[in-house]
Amino acid sequence: MALAIFDLDNTLIAGDSDALWGEFMVANGLVDTESFRADNNRFYEQYKQGVMDIWEYLDFCLKPLTQYPLEALESWHGQFMEQVIIPILLDKGLTRIAKHRQQGDHIMMITATNRFVTERIAEQFKVDTLLAIDLEVSDSHYTGKVTGTPTYQQGKVLRLQEWLNQHPEHSMAGSYFYSDSQNDLPLLKKVDNPVAVDPDPELKRFAEKQGWKIISFR
Repeated sequence: MALAIFDLDNTLIAGDSDALWGEFMVANGLVDTESFRADNNRFYEQYKQGVMDIWEYLDFCLKPLTQYPLEALESWHGQFMEQVIIPILLDKGLTRIAKHRQQGDHIMMITATNRFVTERIAEQFKVDTLLAIDLEVSDSHYTGKVTGTPTYQQGKVLRLQEWLNQHPEHSMAGSYFYSDSQNDLPLLKKVDNPVAVDPDPELKRFAEKQGWKIISFR
């Protein structure tokens, strides 16, 4: 049984769930529209270029979550799933996950987006394990703080190693990782079977140079 690891944003879905959640909050008046949208777009461009400061971004994107109780956030997230996420699930991604499941592989999603945004999405894909940015909760509110290492760039490798230490029945032998982003090069270099999925230009260049498999779920 091998690990079949999948990135989420722009890999299994045709968009970035974190950026789309930001747009959802803007559209529903949950944040100050103009200033939030401008910063949301700025951070997303930095992410695509591989230069985003994860801590600066987390200070920005987690602040709105602290202003509402968990119950209200979960209700809005249900609307977000139906209106925004379900329409952009990629069937070929679902098919590839099903193929790995038939092979008896352990299906894992590792995403640089926080667990609040991604947990229900991971359930849609029926993954066995989700590693995401974990958030601190107090008195039924998010505090705006992160627990553990953020699953971003090298942080994905660190969090995966922590998980492997806790689950010695699994190993990296025969492992796969599917991703679209240059930000995931640290983990792509660690697995036995790196797969570039609809890759960004930097990842595409690197994958071609290394002879990695390049596929499309679009």
